[in-house]
Amino acid sequence: MEPSITSKANPRFKDLVASLRPTGTVRTHTLLLGEKVIESWRSAPHAGRLIPELLWMLEGLDTPDWLLELGVPAQWLGEKLMAYLSDSASPPPCALLLRLGPEPDGSLNNRVIVPWGIQDPGNLGAIFRSAAAFGFQEALLGPGCADPFSPKALRGSMGAAFLLTIRRIQTLDVTDGKWFALDGGIGALPLKDANLREPLRILVGNEGHGWKHEPLPAAVQRVAIPTSGVESLNAAVAAGIACYEVQRRMAE
Repeated sequence: MEPSITSKANPRFKDLVASLRPTGTVRTHTLLLGEKVIESWRSAPHAGRLIPELLWMLEGLDTPDWLLELGVPAQWLGEKLMAYLSDSASPPPCALLLRLGPEPDGSLNNRVIVPWGIQDPGNLGAIFRSAAAFGFQEALLGPGCADPFSPKALRGSMGAAFLLTIRRIQTLDVTDGKWFALDGGIGALPLKDANLREPLRILVGNEGHGWKHEPLPAAVQRVAIPTSGVESLNAAVAAGIACYEVQRRMAE
């Protein structure tokens, strides 16, 4: 490998930071931090959308054989710079720079989670994790959602983002499948009474206001998860409960 990069002024490091700065629909690159996340990406069915370009190794560490098999250039990085990239006091031993390919198109999968206005990338990653754990194959991201390929969202998903087809939408087209919005408001159907049969789409609203004052197409059924002692659930927790209930019903 080339000599270690230890200064933020290094042109190659500056190019790396610049490639990661754009977000949302203009993002071109992302960074996988640590061996566990990189290995999750390598073994996932949707890994092909992310194309590896450069491997960064913590200064002085040997590169494992399986990382060398990626066939991309490798570069040592100083500890302070790796900590800067990971936003952590304990930097990971490696980071992989990937370029994003085009969003998928075509028909929706049988089970789809639809985050809508989920602003916190950690929450978005947690929703991906629950959805993938309980058999959902796709995530449709509505307006106002955090960037699904930000390092924080990928870290929060613990590799689950690579198990889902991920694409963005601006408006709802509810002609395909059964659509449910998680909502504890008046008139919502208890989740236990909902017909959770495929093809199925479950919408998860904003962390703060959910679906309050949000117009929904008539074909979308609002469903509630009963609670005791608290007004509402965290969006990621509610999504996890709903996805589990879908999987439980399918197994009956």
